[in-house]
This record gives sequence, C-alpha cells and structure tokens, in this order.
Amino acid sequence: MKKELRNSFCLILTALVWGVAFVAQRQGGAAAGPYTFNCIRSFLGAAVLLPVIRLMEGRTEDRKPKTLQDKRRLWIGGSLCGAVLFVASTFQQMGMYYGATAGKAGFLTASYILLVPVLGLFLGKKCGWNVWVSILVAVVGLYFLCLTEGFTFYMSDVLLLLCAVCFSVHIMVIDRFSPLVDGVRMSCIQFMVCGVLGLVPMIGVEVLPVPGGIQGWAQMFMTWDVWIPILYAGVMSCGVGYTLQIIGQEGINPAIASLLMSLESVFSVLAGMLILHETMTRREILGCVLVFAAVLFAQVNVGEWKKRGSKIKN
Repeated sequence: MKKELRNSFCLILTALVWGVAFVAQRQGGAAAGPYTFNCIRSFLGAAVLLPVIRLMEGRTEDRKPKTLQDKRRLWIGGSLCGAVLFVASTFQQMGMYYGATAGKAGFLTASYILLVPVLGLFLGKKCGWNVWVSILVAVVGLYFLCLTEGFTFYMSDVLLLLCAVCFSVHIMVIDRFSPLVDGVRMSCIQFMVCGVLGLVPMIGVEVLPVPGGIQGWAQMFMTWDVWIPILYAGVMSCGVGYTLQIIGQEGINPAIASLLMSLESVFSVLAGMLILHETMTRREILGCVLVFAAVLFAQVNVGEWKKRGSKIKN
C-alpha cells in the first residue's frame, strides 16, 4: 500500500510538472519564438535523459537493446515518436503564440485522451459506451470553451485541436513500440529527433530574418526571461516529468495512472491563474469542467463495475 501511495504521488507530481509547463511554454514562446523554444527545449530534454538512462541502467537491463534488430527497432520507434511529437508540439506552441491561455491550452490538449479510441477504430480496436458518452460531453464542453457567439473558432483553438489529434497519434505510436523497447531510451531519441526537425523552421523563420542574423538572434538569450521557461520545459517537463511518470506507473493500474496524469489540465488552469494572472469567463469555466469530466469518465472501467455488481448480487 505504501508503494502504491508513493507511486500515485509521483504521478500527481508528473501532472503538476506538465501542467505548469504550459505557463513556461506561453512565456518562453513569446520571448524566444515558438520554433526556437521547441527546438532548444527538445535538445535539453534529450540531454537531461542521458544521465537518467545511466542511473536507471540496473532497472532496465532486460529492456536494453542487445542485438542489431533491437537497436533498429529502438531507433525506428524513437524517430517516429520524435517526428509526430515535433508536429504536435509545433501546433501546441503556435496555438499559445496566437493567444490561447495556458489553461485553455491544457484543456484542449487533454482532449487527446478522447481521440485515441476514435482513431483506434481504424485499427480494429473497440471502446466502451462510456468513451462515446465522454466524446459527446467533450464536444459540448469545447463548444462553451472555444466557440464565439458567431459560431467560429479562433485560430489558436484550431491549432490546439490539431495538436490534440497529433498527440493521440503519438500515443498510438508509443503503444506500438513501448512494449518492445526501453521507454527512457526511446524518449531520449524522440526528443533528439524533435530538436533536429525543429532546426529547420527555427533557422528559416526566427534566425535568418532577424537583423544581424545569428548574432542578432542570439542576443535575446542574454536575459533570464528567455532561459527560465526554456530550462523549466526542457529539464523539468521533459526530463523530470518523464522520469517521474516511469517510476510512478510501476505497479499502478494503467487506468488509474491515466486518471492521475489527466490532472495536468487542472494544474495548467491553476498555474495560468496564479502565475500569469489569467482569467476565464463563466462560459469558459463551464467548458473546462465539462471537458475534464469527460476525460475522467473516459478512464472509468465500466467492465470492472459490472463484474463487481455481479459479485455483490451473487
């Protein structure tokens, strides 16, 4: 029981780290530019995970790639995850760059939990009725959260919803490769690939057009207003958050783990209010409540309820 409580606490800390990261993303993207922020953050995440791999060597000995086929599978999985993560994080960062609050970004991103079973239908995977009810509730919530009186989406909302779709694909790719490879090593590779892909838009959009070229671009790194958000997103969100997730999920039911980590969306709203002094209308708060309720209900194991109910009757 002590181990379960400890691991549950680790997952709550993971959600807290990732929730606050939305604030770092909003501030860092505005200060450094969305492509620069994502690129440097990804390289930092990969660098932080290198010593983590070393420290966890004993615990992951059975998952360590030993043959050429194992190494090939690891690099294919990491590269695919990195490519999808690059697209997802770009949509997410651009959504906040165009004005979405940290809280709204957290809740719209959390809708990937509802999109995963929908995409799974194309792979022959079925989902329970509670998931479809959750999807309907989420659609209503997104209406209150995102739609204006003129029934139009803001560009930032569209980008964040595209981000959620990409993250759902990212989860499915991880689901395909995680049972076959070491998760920490694959994550390190994915951050490296994401950073390399981010070099192209960073140089083309945010470095070369700046007066003075690289020198003019590098001058913005002379202030902590840029480095603090980047360091938090790279070290805490990528490195610490991912490590806590690995430790916390050991021995915990996956549904409970998902439920605890979905608190990320709540923490993103609270962090936006406390740190950035963001405010939300009653309509937006109602939308947030409905989306979060849908995310929670999607994690409920209805089959387990039926089993327990039949046992009680018997």
